[in-house]
Amino acid sequence: MTARRAGLRWALLALASLGVLIGVYVAAVRTYTGQRVENAALRGALQVNSEEVTAADDVLATVTVTSLAIAVAVLAVIGWVRGGLLLACTAVAVVGAATVATELLKRVILPRPLLVDAPEYLHHNSFPSGHTTVAMAVACATLLVVSWRWRTPAMILVLAWTVGVGAYTVVARWHRLSDTVGADAIAVLMASLGALVLLRSGLVRPVPADSYARVRTVIVVLATLYAVGMGVAGVFLGVVGAGQDPGSTADYNLYLAAQSLASVGSVLAVLAFWASWHRLETASTATGSG
Repeated sequence: MTARRAGLRWALLALASLGVLIGVYVAAVRTYTGQRVENAALRGALQVNSEEVTAADDVLATVTVTSLAIAVAVLAVIGWVRGGLLLACTAVAVVGAATVATELLKRVILPRPLLVDAPEYLHHNSFPSGHTTVAMAVACATLLVVSWRWRTPAMILVLAWTVGVGAYTVVARWHRLSDTVGADAIAVLMASLGALVLLRSGLVRPVPADSYARVRTVIVVLATLYAVGMGVAGVFLGVVGAGQDPGSTADYNLYLAAQSLASVGSVLAVLAFWASWHRLETASTATGSG
């Protein structure tokens, strides 16, 4: 594969991520309908039993300053061993840039206008989700630094954690669906830009087809089936809930839709960045690049 074609992949993925970020913000945060539906989903989450909320809080509690520091340190070590200082710095920069961008967008740049009368606890601006951004950025940075032989196992490992964080922010009433989708988009955007930096620096090389192709195909098919199934269910519940008279039943259907679609968003984000590295890997300049 030529460097130009590889660069086109990440450029298009970065543009698509930016488009998703802008589109979700405009549709869900800046419109009456978007705010009404997402507020109803948050109210619906109040009906979740305490055991589920506790489980969600436990998963979200794994995203701390300490765990982030450990994850970044591990990424830096893997990057240093495999590609030297530039790869290590790029992996760390992806996580750092995504986290800083999210905080700036949430606290300074992207306000949440009060278009719908709602209780005070629904007024706070939470777009995008910081927890989801951290989880997704770490996941993408992991795929960036590992070798092609370990990329699929790494993807499975980070996918389970990342999907859990994204969905559980909705269960725990910490965030809206749009917050998680926006966070996914920011992480993939920064990771794609990081990949472009590595490509321009000669740290990306092609790899041949391998014996794991069938395994990867099975994984992609299963992940796609999950995304399609949960996506259809989420859209169906969302349409039903939005069309029902306001009340607990409609709110709960919209909550279920938000939770389902939050997990789908995380799956699709990880798969998209994973697929963008098809037959490519990072490597040190000492081993050559293609």
